[in-house]
Amino acid sequence: MRAESLGKALAIATATLGLVFSTRADDVTAFNLVKEGDRYVGDDVKGKVVQIWSDKSNGVLTPIIWYVDYDDEDATFKIAEVKFEGGKKASVRRPTRPLELTGLNKEIMDRKKLNVDSDKALAAVTGDSALSGVKLKATQFWLQSKDEGPTWKIRLWAEKTEHPDKEAEIGDIYISADDGKVIRRDLHLEHLR
Repeated sequence: MRAESLGKALAIATATLGLVFSTRADDVTAFNLVKEGDRYVGDDVKGKVVQIWSDKSNGVLTPIIWYVDYDDEDATFKIAEVKFEGGKKASVRRPTRPLELTGLNKEIMDRKKLNVDSDKALAAVTGDSALSGVKLKATQFWLQSKDEGPTWKIRLWAEKTEHPDKEAEIGDIYISADDGKVIRRDLHLEHLR
């Protein structure tokens, strides 16, 4: 009887701890990470964000691993990058290989146009009528300066219709970081078959 009680108590504690950690990860937003990242770069670099991006999420829609790239004139390739895991700083580095920076627009984002954080961009995507009936499984985010201004690019993975245990990449949705409107969709829902 005593072993059963101990087992139940451990199960409850593990579940509670899991909820605490998953809630914390879901509460992490890109703009909060910029504020945190400012603590780990020099005064002349703070706030000079050129890109925010994440790894693909795993088992949830909100990514756990994020990167904030800053314009850093003192770095070899002019970028300082702060990596976060679960909202905590994991590393600070200055990329030294030019291939890592290929395609990176090094324009500093206009803070006045950063009104839609990653959680709101995700809400816009999950509520998008083009995804009606689609079971999203994972996401990956990029926030970059584009001709339209700072723009969220959100890559999506969804459950396959004929094989619910498998997922497929279905494309990208672009959201304005200024007003939260969908700028464009590049979706391939045929991948779900």
